[in-house]
Amino acid sequence: MTETDADDLAHLIRNAHRVVVFTGAGISTESGIPDFRSPGGVWSKMKPIMFQDFVASRDARREAWTRVFNRTAGWTGASPNAGHYAVAQLVEAGKVTSVITQNVDNLHQDSGVPDSKVIEVHGNASYAKCLTCGKRYELEALRHHWEADEDITCMFCTGLIKTATISFGQAMPEDEMARATEEALLADLFLVLGSSLVVYPAASLPLVAKKAGSNLAIINREATEQDPYADLVLNTDIGPLMSAVMGRL
Repeated sequence: MTETDADDLAHLIRNAHRVVVFTGAGISTESGIPDFRSPGGVWSKMKPIMFQDFVASRDARREAWTRVFNRTAGWTGASPNAGHYAVAQLVEAGKVTSVITQNVDNLHQDSGVPDSKVIEVHGNASYAKCLTCGKRYELEALRHHWEADEDITCMFCTGLIKTATISFGQAMPEDEMARATEEALLADLFLVLGSSLVVYPAASLPLVAKKAGSNLAIINREATEQDPYADLVLNTDIGPLMSAVMGRL
């Protein structure tokens, strides 16, 4: 990161009236949460469990819950970092209207962003929901079922319970995607923090914003396919950059 990098991003944020932040795994790796696809990432160490397999197979469900309670994927239990706190400060200041996130780690909420401002397009790993009636369950309330080797089902409708993440093969959440698209259309600065922009349909949102007239800034350790469309591209660590930016606003 250079001083010019921070100056350039601060300039875009300062002159924007409606900033929408879009975050991916890269903002949370600085908290020690592994990403998904890079060498050493989650999916290089274990195969994802397809949604259809979770629904159809008790063994698949047992493996899924074992990963949850053993924290095999490492998605929960971390603390927010400087990047999360900078985003929370921008939300509190009224500069950022929403945070669209591909992450399932709850760290934006933990850093102080209100639930109402966070749009989770890939769900949340910190709690569970019934697949039939949508009842929310805290994970620790389900642990005794896993320890007893019981299938974990809803006490109200007997439907299957699963972590509130969106699994491979599972439909994207319609309401969240509709909200995210609306926010992208209204933005005058769409700020990508730590996404490789390869997982669709969520990765289409920066281009939706750009086509609607928004400025687009992409901050990521590696280049992305959408870099040619961006007004600013910075390949650097998010936490130090955003800390420096906040000192300039």
